[in-house]
Amino acid sequence: MASFNHTSVNHIVFYLLGIPGREDLHVWISIPFFISYVFALLGNGLLIVIILNKSTLHEPMYLFLCMLAGVDIVFATTTEPKALAIFWYNSREISLNSCIAQLYFQHSSFISESGILLIMAFDRYIAICYPLRYTMILSHSLIGKIGVAAFLRAHCTIFPMIFLLKRLTFCRNNILPHTFCEHIGLAKYACDDIRINIWYGFFVLVSTVILDIVLIFVSYVLILRAVFHIPSQDARHKALNTCGSHVCVIILFYGPGIFSVLTQRFGRHIPLHIHILLANISMLAPPMLNPIIYGVKTKQIRDQVVYVLSLKQK
Repeated sequence: MASFNHTSVNHIVFYLLGIPGREDLHVWISIPFFISYVFALLGNGLLIVIILNKSTLHEPMYLFLCMLAGVDIVFATTTEPKALAIFWYNSREISLNSCIAQLYFQHSSFISESGILLIMAFDRYIAICYPLRYTMILSHSLIGKIGVAAFLRAHCTIFPMIFLLKRLTFCRNNILPHTFCEHIGLAKYACDDIRINIWYGFFVLVSTVILDIVLIFVSYVLILRAVFHIPSQDARHKALNTCGSHVCVIILFYGPGIFSVLTQRFGRHIPLHIHILLANISMLAPPMLNPIIYGVKTKQIRDQVVYVLSLKQK
């Protein structure tokens, strides 16, 4: 490992350490990671198949959920296969181009998911405030355009990071104490001025994720105001119940990420391996649990899952 610390003109190969200081536990740590990843693939894959094959589920809410499931598969796959390779085969080496590609798809998937959660909040607002015009407003063509816009926004905002990183000379170190590559985590090993990387990263965060959180909050303020103007208590309860799954997914998606950022900012006494474990949990928890949340709380999906599983048992 000592040879990795040798300073050269420009590193084009890096070494991911996995969970530093817990190398002896890598195999054991990999077990919940592997199980979570398999659940994420199977759960989201099943969700996509059910929604696409069942015509009665070709409604706006379920089509947006199908997009969310697709992004969740990509989101988990950007980091977990490499993490498992580190844990099982000690495959730590990653080229600069592979590292940049990994963080590109990781960040673009995160922003795509954030955008889809905002779209789903807008969907719930339309469904509750304009129920009679719901399918008319959210036509299939509009859903397609909104979905494309969400993905284009994510990729267009992250694309400049490729050039911001490629311009740098990495001469300080080539050992990354993590299971996956990060934008600033990689840039800080450069000998060049990285202030533009820092400021651009901040701009991306504010213009996408933080903006999405603010707009989701505004959407739910409007939804609650509309719900409490409904005279019937049963109708109010039914309207709020349709938002339950979405609220759970929002908390699950943003919660671990915010907690991880706060621990990195204020928890300097917390060991490095805890920070890395939290980062991996924030990457795996939403893709694994989102299908379970919607499967449990949404009757139409729950019925279809039971039907599919019963067919396989026959």
